[in-house]
Amino acid sequence: MKSWYENDEFWSATEFFMFSAERLAAAKTDVDGVLHLLSLEPGAKILDLCCGPARHALELARRGYQVTGVDRTRSYLERARKMARDERLKVEFIEEDMRRFVRPSAFDAVINLFTSFGFFEDEADNQKVLKNIYRSLKPGGAVLVDTISREIVMRDFKERDWVESGDGLLIEQRLVDEDWRWLKPRWIIVRGGERKEFRWKIRLYPISEFCGLLEEAGFTEIRIHGGLDGRPYDRNAKRLVAVARKIGAHEQELS
Repeated sequence: MKSWYENDEFWSATEFFMFSAERLAAAKTDVDGVLHLLSLEPGAKILDLCCGPARHALELARRGYQVTGVDRTRSYLERARKMARDERLKVEFIEEDMRRFVRPSAFDAVINLFTSFGFFEDEADNQKVLKNIYRSLKPGGAVLVDTISREIVMRDFKERDWVESGDGLLIEQRLVDEDWRWLKPRWIIVRGGERKEFRWKIRLYPISEFCGLLEEAGFTEIRIHGGLDGRPYDRNAKRLVAVARKIGAHEQELS
């Protein structure tokens, strides 16, 4: 039986909500924050891991960065390639699982945005993603992960919610396990006269545990922010945004 993230129907049916016009428009502001937090040189090589329909990858390419976008959903990548062609943007798109993609010492930065970490029930798989990112970075390169945290979900928890977007309605029932390790939403989507239901899950890391995962993967200089705007990770945090660095070549020689 396939896991929820391997279900192409899930990604197709939820696209109207996850990548609404408002969220697509927000890509410019998101990228402003990413570039500020990473302090990248012009023309740097960036891996957008789990790029989806490439709203951030395309914006980075518009600003002159060398971008590779990796995602497992073919329909998203096909649309992204067409948009890149239409805009005459040079972006490399690769269809691959984030547990398998590695390109040793190839990138100045890796970004993983919009809660695209913590999909896998086997914790070794989630750790493997971070290790792959570490291997794919050049010495001195940096990673930025934008996700949710246990603290934020507990603070803002609502058992039920609903959102209208365009011509669709998403009704959500939120479930968590007993120790708040997993968020397990049930989504009911009503759109075009059809009703579809999906269940998915994502790992909820407290900040201390997430920092431990980064350290275990080899990262140093870990900084935690409460949003892509660089706000502090405090009671007003909206997201868990981690920025960490791969040890540089000079530091490797010293060690």
